[in-house]
Amino acid sequence: MKRTQLSILIFVAISLASAAKAQDAKPPAAAEAPESTAPIANPVSSTIKQQLARSSKIMVAAAEVMPAEKYNFKPTPEMNSFGHLAMHSAQGNNLLCSKISGLPAPDTSKLADTDPKDKLVAALKSSFDFCSTALANLDDSKLGDPLVLFGNRPSSRAGAMIALSNGWSDHYGAQAIYLRLNGVLPPTAQPKQ
Repeated sequence: MKRTQLSILIFVAISLASAAKAQDAKPPAAAEAPESTAPIANPVSSTIKQQLARSSKIMVAAAEVMPAEKYNFKPTPEMNSFGHLAMHSAQGNNLLCSKISGLPAPDTSKLADTDPKDKLVAALKSSFDFCSTALANLDDSKLGDPLVLFGNRPSSRAGAMIALSNGWSDHYGAQAIYLRLNGVLPPTAQPKQ
């Protein structure tokens, strides 16, 4: 891995950790409220579904706010374009949500990172819609079921769920950096209205 890419990955990891910590901070009144002690049914799949709702909202918003003429933007020549990031996110969502649910994935083989913004945004939205449908009945009863992921790597349903969640964080972090490098505030940094 080249130094520039490693530096960007470290920056993304630190930024995401800082953002997560800031978002988890409770206002003083909420900090005093007693926490529920009831067990959470299906904690893993419930958390993935919560992350799906948030990631769908912010990743699609990031794709929408990037100007169309910047979809070919690359921070460095070796890096992917913003359009590639949108295409890759849509394809990853479809693949992993298909693997996790057993439903056939929508065909995104004709999608290209040079497609116009409206087509890439629609593909990203569609992939999150597919994930919402595919994961709607997901529970924790089959987390250990074996699956085969990228490059015929053995995994489990839980492994695929973690890969999906990690992908959302990684891809939104990259979107945020690309936006900022173009003078655009990412959705999570915009002032509350």
